[in-house]
Amino acid sequence: MASGSAKYVLAVDLGTSGPKVALVSTDGEIIGHEFEKTELLLLPGGGAEQDPNDWWRAITTAAKRLLGRGLVPAESIIAISCTTQWMGTVAVDREGNHLMNAVIWMDARGAGHAKRITNGFINIAGYGAVKLWRWLRLTGGVPSRTGKDSIGHILFIQNELPAIYRQTYKFLEPMDYLNLRLTGEAAASYDTITGHWLTDNRDLSNVTYVDKLIALSGIDREKLPDLKPTGAILGPITAEIAKEFGLSENVQVVMATPDTESAAVGSGAVRDFEAHLYIGTSSWLTCHVPFKKTDVINSITTLPSGIPGRYLVATEQDTAGACLTLLRDKLFWPDDELSGGAAPADAFEAFDRMAERVPAGSDKLIFTPWLNGERTPVENHLIRGGFFNQSLNTTRAHFIRAVLEGVAYNARWMHQHVERFVKKRFDGINFIGGGAKSSLWCQIQADVLNRTIRQVKDPSLANVRGAAFLALVALGYITFDDIPERVEITKTYEPDPDNRKIYDELFAEFLNIYKNNKRAYARLNATA
Repeated sequence: MASGSAKYVLAVDLGTSGPKVALVSTDGEIIGHEFEKTELLLLPGGGAEQDPNDWWRAITTAAKRLLGRGLVPAESIIAISCTTQWMGTVAVDREGNHLMNAVIWMDARGAGHAKRITNGFINIAGYGAVKLWRWLRLTGGVPSRTGKDSIGHILFIQNELPAIYRQTYKFLEPMDYLNLRLTGEAAASYDTITGHWLTDNRDLSNVTYVDKLIALSGIDREKLPDLKPTGAILGPITAEIAKEFGLSENVQVVMATPDTESAAVGSGAVRDFEAHLYIGTSSWLTCHVPFKKTDVINSITTLPSGIPGRYLVATEQDTAGACLTLLRDKLFWPDDELSGGAAPADAFEAFDRMAERVPAGSDKLIFTPWLNGERTPVENHLIRGGFFNQSLNTTRAHFIRAVLEGVAYNARWMHQHVERFVKKRFDGINFIGGGAKSSLWCQIQADVLNRTIRQVKDPSLANVRGAAFLALVALGYITFDDIPERVEITKTYEPDPDNRKIYDELFAEFLNIYKNNKRAYARLNATA
């Protein structure tokens, strides 16, 4: 049991597959953690939803299970800090009750409405030139024409579910919804609000709504939450929460960040131009920078980060680890007449053992991981995944390794554009997320990217670690400069020069698959 004099943060990371809840010390040590699964609902027309009650059930179940282990004295817990999936939308009434399922980051049903508000005279990449200039100048980004960001979700509700829209008191991001449940206060942080593309982000000490952008969107201002700085203290937990969790009513809730920003902090790569690669359900490659900049063509921008006065390069690839989950749940161990039963607990470890028997390049079998379209470096929600160049000699082990390599090719596609964007070479990349637990995937990433990969300890807990660090900085226990020394690197992977030729060849063909087939994808998925 931990020392009674030490202090701890209860950190919550609500991912798409469910929440991780952890106890983190003021030294950054993760004392213990728990996970509880949640359900993802995929609907016709590109819908993707989750039940906020299911989120809350999972969080309270995991938290109570963790606290019940008696790892630390309850009175030593000083704060709760939440980080969550980003660019999701929860419509709540005045009492804080959600009015429908949360529309999450994968949902593209608002695409038509997003295109309507972004169209205009002198078309640039689908955007009206004047509108594009105004959005980029003020926000650093622009509403996605795929409808997958927060403004697209609100427009979908406004136009397709008008009764829900009329009843809505506030539209909240998932993190802000959880904070509302914890404190009774409805507010957005400077970070969570950026996916609405309605704020002036040029002065990071004073992010504000812009009336002209709100008018362009057609959304009612009163349905948007008030703003607070990232790292602000939202308030103490309610008496009901304190009683339910067995905590002091003095426990403070800190305005943390969405998952991308908290992962950046939890990765330990907090200095400018220090990169980290994340592979969970989705994937991104990012770093902190001291400037505001946008690359519309390749869907890269800079947004307010969790570190005051700094920006974070914003990228996103829709499906990464989700590709392995599909392989496990829908191809190897599906719930159907041919299934041999449920997937074993060590399925992903078995995948690694099998993939290691296949040579680099998977005998030129190529997998494209675009199961839900793509965002960076192409914004195209119509493209889809698949295996290319299968032969009679292709085995299950080939399919597994091809998925690992295909996700790495996609990361390389993103990586080359991010390096050009920041005009720096990433000589060492901190690797986090569930994908970083695989030593084989670490080596494949090093080989495909031709960069040194640094495997962070407890990589799947980087988000909760980052959320805890942000709370500890807010409460004055540490500074951002203290963070790198509190993040341990388990192992460093150098590129294997023997694999350079095959991976260069297959990466070039990976790009050709996109170029040669994007029109076919558009025809096949025009109604997606």
